Amino acid sequence: MSRIGKQPVVIPAGVEVKIEGSSVMVKGPKGELNSDFSPAMKIAQEEGAIVVTRPSDTPEHRSLHGLTRSLIYNMSAGVSSGLEKT
Repeated sequence: MSRIGKQPVVIPAGVEVKIEGSSVMVKGPKGELNSDFSPAMKIAQEEGAIVVTRPSDTPEHRSLHGLTRSLIYNMSAGVSSGLEKT
């Protein structure tokens, strides 16, 4: 999962992202999704992409890293008109 977590989530055109601490809101042409994630994961928006980083290399943080990135990707795919699988 750590390889998945390292990939940034590219924000598609027409999708708006709002990050407040560990809460992420994604709004697009097909609707709006909100989700709260583990406060241990750092979620940031950088250069048209969402980047998830983990504080340590413990097994718990490694698994949360990939899970958080995957869920954010699925949120952005769900509100947009189509994303390529990454």
